[in-house]
Amino acid sequence: MPRIKVFSAVWCPYCKRLKKFLGEQRLPYENVDIDEDADGRKKLEELQNGGRTIPTVLFEDGSFSINPSPRELMDKLGMTTRAGGDFYDTIVVGGGPAGLTAAIYLAREDISTLVIDRGALGGQAAITENLDNVPGFPEGIGGSSLADRLAKQASRFGAETLVAQEVTAVAFRDGFKLITTASGDSYCANALVLTPGSTYRRLNIPGEDSFIGAGIHFCATCDGPYYVGKEILVIGGGNSGVQEGIFLTKFGSKVTIVDHLDKLRASPVLTDRAYADPKIEVLTNTTVDAFEGDDRLRTVVLRDVKTGETRRVHPAGAFIFIGLDPNTAFLKGFVDLDDWGYIKSEPDLATNVPGVYAAGDARLGSTKQVASATGEGATAALMVRHYLERTKQATGIDPATAITAVG
Repeated sequence: MPRIKVFSAVWCPYCKRLKKFLGEQRLPYENVDIDEDADGRKKLEELQNGGRTIPTVLFEDGSFSINPSPRELMDKLGMTTRAGGDFYDTIVVGGGPAGLTAAIYLAREDISTLVIDRGALGGQAAITENLDNVPGFPEGIGGSSLADRLAKQASRFGAETLVAQEVTAVAFRDGFKLITTASGDSYCANALVLTPGSTYRRLNIPGEDSFIGAGIHFCATCDGPYYVGKEILVIGGGNSGVQEGIFLTKFGSKVTIVDHLDKLRASPVLTDRAYADPKIEVLTNTTVDAFEGDDRLRTVVLRDVKTGETRRVHPAGAFIFIGLDPNTAFLKGFVDLDDWGYIKSEPDLATNVPGVYAAGDARLGSTKQVASATGEGATAALMVRHYLERTKQATGIDPATAITAVG
């Protein structure tokens, strides 16, 4: 019998990612499609006091978790994972498009490679409904499908992957790099490729924590279908905010986009589309001061930054798209970071630590695009190969045989 029950829907990318992870770990589960199963939908509402946030995992002890991370699942189910070895030529920290591409290039050249990711493989790309601008896919490709292809390709060449393991510390000793994970395990490598990616930024205002999943969301494709025929508020006037706002017009009767600046920061193409859409209203010079409600979001407090006047609006749901924060807290004191936590690097993607390279969203100056992330991953892998060759020439020792130097 399944140990867990997963409440999901076919249109939810987070659900697909979760079920993909469960399948990879060979964890049996019962799937409940809330769009098709009325009793299942009722059970979900009972668990969440009227809410319907998915994916939700119900465990056999009666407890449940809303959109749990892979690590949370592993801990809850009493599972532990560890890599097959202690020493690798290269360790890649982060399993998004940049990290998986680096692993493909490295493993293909018989460079022993371990990819460590704190969640599931694929990064932010894996929860994107459709990617239209990835070269080679004229009809576009689903984010989860692209992530799955990259992971399989890396595995085909022999790269090892370790998921649901967060890297907590990195040290540099005698030319070697020592990785420590939250589980207390340590792994050593000659070189590192840092591709930790980023996470959605929060507003950190009153009420935000209380209504996440109960009116406040960060994924339009996941939760937009809950708001068919209803008014929706989108916070953020950059590319992500405007693009997701346009997408949400498929469901909402009206979409209001608010931004604190005097004009939208999105590209001219997206900006023109937003202003031309009769279902979209744009409010600039506007900030969000608070979220209010009871069992779910009922009111959003807006403030005019010029006059200071506040007013209350009552959207059915609010979606926050105000940028990303790099997942680099574990790198403080190891490599140079800028004031926002992005990894500083040279044109060849080298950091200030020899043999350590950065790629993808967490690298200062990156474009936050899948195509460029994969390109940076390939470049970082090539730079690692050159570094390993130089190290061997300088010392006369094959780095792969020098594990005893670290102990």
